[in-house]
Amino acid sequence: MTTRSTENNNAELSTDSQFDFSTVLAAAVHDMKNSLNLLVQSVEQIVSTLPPELTETRSQIVDLHYEANRMNTGLVQILSLYRANRETLPVMIDQCFVNELLEDIVLSNQLYASQKNITIKNHCSEELAWYLDADLMYLLINDVLINALRYGKSDIIINAYQQDGYLVVKVEDDGNGYPDHMLVTIDTKPSDFNVTQGRTGLGLYFAHLIARAHSKNEKQGFITLLNGGTLGGGVFEVKIP
Repeated sequence: MTTRSTENNNAELSTDSQFDFSTVLAAAVHDMKNSLNLLVQSVEQIVSTLPPELTETRSQIVDLHYEANRMNTGLVQILSLYRANRETLPVMIDQCFVNELLEDIVLSNQLYASQKNITIKNHCSEELAWYLDADLMYLLINDVLINALRYGKSDIIINAYQQDGYLVVKVEDDGNGYPDHMLVTIDTKPSDFNVTQGRTGLGLYFAHLIARAHSKNEKQGFITLLNGGTLGGGVFEVKIP
């Protein structure tokens, strides 16, 4: 059997290296995201058909659903950051009824919340409307809620209201609060986010970019993280001008 020489192998490797690996990786991430979406939908259908007495099985499948949601959110963040780095991530500002946006987010996480006996309260006027990118804000707030569900114990409160020319969306939980290295203030710079800490660092950096992408009359959006609030746990706040 004839074998290829080392020189030929090296030549082929050199040719392959001309591909833009970041573009290939982004395409792979996009495919994985689509597959995860199908997985999440299938899991939801399975849960809906389970007999009530299979409580342990239901709990395991709901945990699978939650982790698949987390993975999907992470992949969306990676894709969005890739597009932002290529300056191809559009920010589509339009009027949005905030309560409808929040209700959609709560509904998408209700399966896991119910299984874990966590109550999510949405305090937002039905008339509250704001000009923002609804898709990007959905990603931001959904990721915050997923994190709150992971660390909260029994209660989560979402508040949305107008204050000093900003739309304020605040997510509070009754967990142990954020560790000190994660606390974010209005003065936090992009370089202060340590994305090497894993998905949490990436999520905060992503939230920061989305908030700052919303600007009006020389004002930019921003996020803050602190501990305490109404429930004594973590408090995530995003303000959009």
